[in-house]
Amino acid sequence: MEATRRLPPELVEHARTFLAGGQSPVTPKGAATVLLLRDGAEGPEVYLLRRHRAMAFAAGMYAFPGGTVDRRDSDTAVAWAGPPPATWAQTLTCDEAEARALVCAAVRETFEESGVLLAGQSEDSLVSDTTADDWERDRVALVDRSLSFADLLAKRGLVLRSDLLRAWAHWITPEFEPRRYDTRFFLAVIPSGQRTRDVSGEADQVVWMRPADACAGVDEGAMAMLPPTYVTVSELATYATPGEALAAAEHRTVTTVTPGVEIIDGEGFLVVDDGARW
Repeated sequence: MEATRRLPPELVEHARTFLAGGQSPVTPKGAATVLLLRDGAEGPEVYLLRRHRAMAFAAGMYAFPGGTVDRRDSDTAVAWAGPPPATWAQTLTCDEAEARALVCAAVRETFEESGVLLAGQSEDSLVSDTTADDWERDRVALVDRSLSFADLLAKRGLVLRSDLLRAWAHWITPEFEPRRYDTRFFLAVIPSGQRTRDVSGEADQVVWMRPADACAGVDEGAMAMLPPTYVTVSELATYATPGEALAAAEHRTVTTVTPGVEIIDGEGFLVVDDGARW
């Protein structure tokens, strides 16, 4: 875990400037990410993408499917089933418009980056396969924003299944960083019949892994993760099945975590309150 706390050299100067009072925090962008789970031979597995090393943010890090909220994610035309935005607003402690946008972004980004779509023809049905060529054309159109998520659902007669998501965590990028995100973390189990595909243009590798193995990979230096990813993966390692993790989310109190920073002997380290389980 120590490796996830240590800042890369290029961020240490940003931290120094911030601590000296010479930098105002950048307003974080709203974002959503999904811990996609499945049953594996030895217990639950989580889907991870390794971000290209040329990426401006979290280069070379393993992460979950997700991304920033698009302005159209709050569109009330998005067909919806499951807990309504008003209920999600209470869960996510935000207003209804933001809750709608966050849930929509979570579902949209998961489809864009893994090919998995949390939607169905009705509130009790699910899309069973999204691998055909016409599905891929729609996914690409979502990515380049020539097709809105509301229009994708409408053309296929689908509704977003918000009941397939569970709120899990809320992390905000430290104030000293030049790129900041206000990210909600959700859990979901991959729908029966659907398959993940290596389709994310932001990743150079994708993998299903047992949470404990992913943590071990970071601890041993074979993998790299940002602190929120490591913490959430380590929390998942305590559950024997995806169902157990979903059930735990129902009773989980989600707290907002914004790491701070300290400089020790010329090196920068992230710090959080003890309540953040880090």
